Amino acid sequence: MIKKLVLVFIALIAFQSYGQEGTSSPYSFYGIGSLKFKGTVENRSMGGIGVYIDSIHVNLRNPASYATSNLNYYNNESRPVKFAIGGTYSSVDLKADSGSDKASSTSFDYIVLSMPMGKFGFGFGLMPYTSVGYKLESLNEDDDIENRFKGEGGLNKAFLGLGYQIAKGFSIGVDAQYNFGNIQNSTIEYIYDNGVPIQNQSRESNRSDLSGLNFNFGLSYTTLLTEKLELATTFTFTPESDLVSKNERSIATITVNSNTGQEFVGNSIDVDLESLGLLETDLVLPSKMSFGLGIGKPRNWFLGGEYTAQKTSNFSNDLYSTNNVQYKDASTISLGGFYIPDYRSLNSYLKRVVYRAGVRFENTGMEFIDQNTNSIEPIKEFGMSFGVGLPLRGGISSANLGLEIGKRGTTSSNLIQENFINLQLSLSLGDRWFEKRKYN
Repeated sequence: MIKKLVLVFIALIAFQSYGQEGTSSPYSFYGIGSLKFKGTVENRSMGGIGVYIDSIHVNLRNPASYATSNLNYYNNESRPVKFAIGGTYSSVDLKADSGSDKASSTSFDYIVLSMPMGKFGFGFGLMPYTSVGYKLESLNEDDDIENRFKGEGGLNKAFLGLGYQIAKGFSIGVDAQYNFGNIQNSTIEYIYDNGVPIQNQSRESNRSDLSGLNFNFGLSYTTLLTEKLELATTFTFTPESDLVSKNERSIATITVNSNTGQEFVGNSIDVDLESLGLLETDLVLPSKMSFGLGIGKPRNWFLGGEYTAQKTSNFSNDLYSTNNVQYKDASTISLGGFYIPDYRSLNSYLKRVVYRAGVRFENTGMEFIDQNTNSIEPIKEFGMSFGVGLPLRGGISSANLGLEIGKRGTTSSNLIQENFINLQLSLSLGDRWFEKRKYN
C-alpha cells in the first residue's frame, strides 16, 4: 500500500503544478462559478450517473456507498480500503457572433479515502466544488468606453462521510461537507480618445472569502431480480444551506502607457462596505435531490439513468448583482453504463477492461435576458462521454481514463457558446489493511 500512496501523492503534485485554474468558462462570472464536481472519472464516463455502486470503486455522489456489500466486486473476499484521486484537462472553443477564441485549463478534481468497518463504512477527502476563471471585454463604440473583466478562485469542499448497511443490499449514509474558498474579480474601465486610451483609467477590485457547512444524505438499494439480473436504485438529498461571504472592495487608478499598453497601479482606496450593508453577506447553496435507477448483470454489464433537480431559483448574491441574469430551478438527466467482456479472463487483458459510455442533458438554471428584445435565453449543457477502466495488479485497483465532448450555452442574443473536450484521469487504488493472515 505504501507504494500506491507514493503514486497518489506524485499524481497530486503533478495535477497542482499546472497552476490549477480550474475553468476558462465566461459563464463562471455568474453566481459562485462553474460547477466543477460531477463525480469521479468512473461516474463521468457514464454520463455522470451515480446509481451504480460496487465495493472496489469510490462513489462520491452517494454517501451510502461507503457501506456497500461486505463482499467485494470480484470474489468473496472482504471489502478493500479504497483510495482515489482524479484530475481533468479541458479544451474549449468559444464562439460568438463577433468572433471566436480558444482556452484551456487543468484541474485537480478529488482525493478521497474510504474504509470499511463491518456494516459501517466511512470516507473523507477534498475536492473543488466550483471554479471561477474568466477574462471578458465589453466595448461601447459610441461612448469610446471599454470594460475588461477578470476573475479567479472558487469554492472547495472538505468532507467526512459515514454509511451503514441496514440490511443486505440496503444502505444509508450522510456526508458532512465544509465549504471554503475565495472569489476575486476586477473591472477596469478604459476611456478612449479617438481610438487611443487616455492615460489614467480606473479599476474596481472585489474579493469574497466564503465558508459554510452543509450535509448530503443518501440511500442505496440493490437486489437480484433473477439469478443473473440485478436492480439498483439510489436517492440523495442535500438540504439548502448558507455560505457566509466576507467581502472587500477597492478602487484604484490605473496608468496606461500609450505606446506599450503596460498598466501601472496608482492610488487605491478601500470602499466602506459596512455602511452599504455588504461587509458580510449570506449566499444560499440551493437544495438538491437525485433519483437513480439501473439494471445489469453483476460483473458483466450495467445500464442506468439518473434525474437531478436543484432549487437554483433560491440563489442570490447581493455583492454581485446583474440586471440581465435570472435563476430558475436546474435539472439534469443522465444515462450511461459499462460493459466488461470477461472479468475472469486470464488470456486477454482487453476482456478484463471496463468499457464505459453515457450522455447527459443539463439545464443549468441560468437565464439571460436580452435587454433589446426582452427575450430569455436559458443556458443549457450537453455532454457525451466515453471511458475505460484499466485493471492493475491484484484486480481491485485500476487506472481510469475518460473523454467527454459537449457544448454549453448559445450564440443567440450576443451570448457565447462553448464547445468543450474534457480529458479525465484517475487512479482507484484498493488494499486490505485489517485482514488476519490465514497462513504464516
